[in-house]
Amino acid sequence: MVKPVSAEREKPVSAEREKPVSAERDEAAAGNTRRTPSVRWALAGLSLSMLLSSLGTSIANVGLPTLAQTFTASFQEVQWIVLAYLLAITTLIVSVGRLGDIIGRRRLLLAGILLFTVASALCGVAPTLWTLIAARTAQGLGAAVMMALTMAFVGETVSKAKTGRAMGLLGTMSAIGTALGPSLGGVLISGLGWRTIFLVNVPLGVLTFLLAHRFLPVDRREPKADRARFDHVGTLLLALTLAAYTLAMTVGRGAFGPLNVALLSAAVFGAGLFARVEVRTASPLIRPAMFRDPVLSAGLAMSALVSTVMMATLVVGPFYLSRALGLDEALVGLVLSVGPLVAALAGVPAGRIADRFGAHRVTLVGLTGVAAGSLILSMTPVTFGISGYIAPIVVVTTGYALFQTANNTAVMADVRPDRRGVTSGMLNLSRNLGLVTGASVMGAVFALASATADVTTARPEAVAVGMRITFAVAAMLIVVAFGVAVVSRALAKRSGSSPRREDLPG
Repeated sequence: MVKPVSAEREKPVSAEREKPVSAERDEAAAGNTRRTPSVRWALAGLSLSMLLSSLGTSIANVGLPTLAQTFTASFQEVQWIVLAYLLAITTLIVSVGRLGDIIGRRRLLLAGILLFTVASALCGVAPTLWTLIAARTAQGLGAAVMMALTMAFVGETVSKAKTGRAMGLLGTMSAIGTALGPSLGGVLISGLGWRTIFLVNVPLGVLTFLLAHRFLPVDRREPKADRARFDHVGTLLLALTLAAYTLAMTVGRGAFGPLNVALLSAAVFGAGLFARVEVRTASPLIRPAMFRDPVLSAGLAMSALVSTVMMATLVVGPFYLSRALGLDEALVGLVLSVGPLVAALAGVPAGRIADRFGAHRVTLVGLTGVAAGSLILSMTPVTFGISGYIAPIVVVTTGYALFQTANNTAVMADVRPDRRGVTSGMLNLSRNLGLVTGASVMGAVFALASATADVTTARPEAVAVGMRITFAVAAMLIVVAFGVAVVSRALAKRSGSSPRREDLPG
């Protein structure tokens, strides 16, 4: 049980207590800033951490054809190079976030960066396919630590008034890593061979480790008697549940057969069992009471919905550009890079806007942008060509940058210090689950709307129809997310004092 300390109390909802407690929090943040030799260098280390973890996700995809040829393996076998990384992150990101809260975020982040770097080197020298897959699993574990704890460190490195800017910077680095992966991977493979797509992480990982070790705030040591215990049973149940769900959404390459149904059923059963265990555990991994906070619950739900829609751009875009518009592979890749590039450019300005106008308002503006862009895509005729696709994609990704930065800021702003890691992990998990779900569900919607068994051979007209219907569904999902934002805000105002995270038992 963590003892409450007045200097660490977060800002409550009641207006009478808002000012003095807020002042205490800002003083604590300022104290952390003063203890850090250079806030800019600390943010540089966190930014590289976010860049590497997102780069590791996207850079391997471009190498799958080469790896299949090198190891004389089928596509189903080499896809585990990507799936192993994704599974490690999705199943463990909440658990490692909570572990950081207990043993110290700095030391665990350093361990995660070191693991990611060593695993990258092992990937680069792997002699067999399954050795490579094992190394990618370890690399994914390191990436899970980096993703979960990077956002958690924002509250310890910058003042509350600049939280939005820091979140925007991290969002920018994540977008850059996603955008850079395919192009950098293609250049490295063609020039130096497939091993370099993993070895390139080694010098960057060393630099990230040195920056984090030198400039991040040192963990405060608490007596063992005051430390919360780690929930081993809950961690195992959550990992198995998330693994079952992720596999249910990814295996089968679009065909939802008996194995997928069995895995999805196991995930539902595991989720129920996990919830039952957490209610009865003295020191749970995720406290059920946390979900009574409308800001947290709404933030997680909206993040999953928006990520589902964003995955639709990656699932549908390549087929629409190649089949309906007739673009060659090089031009398709160039057009697809527009979205991540816009998100990267919009990240930092989005953070400044969130700091200036408030996270809730900017969240609504961002959702409006994503919905508007999706609606335009659902009505765009093929005759508009490339510009008819790029223009609404710019609207969608700009809205996404605004939403993601504002939503992350709102969720993380008032989290008590000893719960930042697990909350950051849950926020990243909601995004990952949205991406995994989007790849399966939005892909299925696209295939059904195209009225063809094989989208790769579908007629251009069928692909265009599939694209329009898919983004009409996407627009409806964003309307649901908008409703969640409005309702959660109304509930918080009606209650007068919502069960904020600092008021929950430690």
